Amino acid sequence: MENKIYKVYSFCAMMSRMKYIDRWALMRNSRKENISEHSLEVAMLAHLLAVIGKVRFGKELDADKAALLGIYHDCTEIITGDMPTPIKYYSEEMRDTFHKIEDNAAAQLLEMLPEDIRAEYQDLFFAREEDAYLWKLAKAADKISALIKCIEEEKTGNTEFQSARTSTEESVREMGLEEVDVFFQEFLPAYEKTLDGLREH
Repeated sequence: MENKIYKVYSFCAMMSRMKYIDRWALMRNSRKENISEHSLEVAMLAHLLAVIGKVRFGKELDADKAALLGIYHDCTEIITGDMPTPIKYYSEEMRDTFHKIEDNAAAQLLEMLPEDIRAEYQDLFFAREEDAYLWKLAKAADKISALIKCIEEEKTGNTEFQSARTSTEESVREMGLEEVDVFFQEFLPAYEKTLDGLREH
């Protein structure tokens, strides 16, 4: 019997390297955070925001796809690394340049998939107009995750994240999303609690 030779694709092995990319490189951290764990949190938050939008406000939203956008939203950093926000958004020219770099990295990652599967991942890397609101929720979830990190660092006594907390909270509120308003009212305060406090009803 003839043995079939399969082409080997690098996509999954590259994705597994997300755990080696640390966030907040310019900040003193009491606990390091990598983009793999960050992406899981963003996925759960994006899913919840979409569910809130659907249940509370009657919007036709695909919460499962919102979660997938959260999972893959930072995967290009496997190639680019985590560019600190002050550098990434230093100027409009810098921002545009970095977006081009991210798009190039996304294209490289897609090419690591078999050609017949690639189309299934295309809109998880490149936004479609019909998914614009889901992408906005994923972006809000990304900012909320950063805010949660700031809260957790402050709870350890680390004052390094104080200004980041203020600017991040302002940034996510300025997005004007009613789903975020619900999260801030009903979910965010719990992050200030201890484990024993979370167990109380």
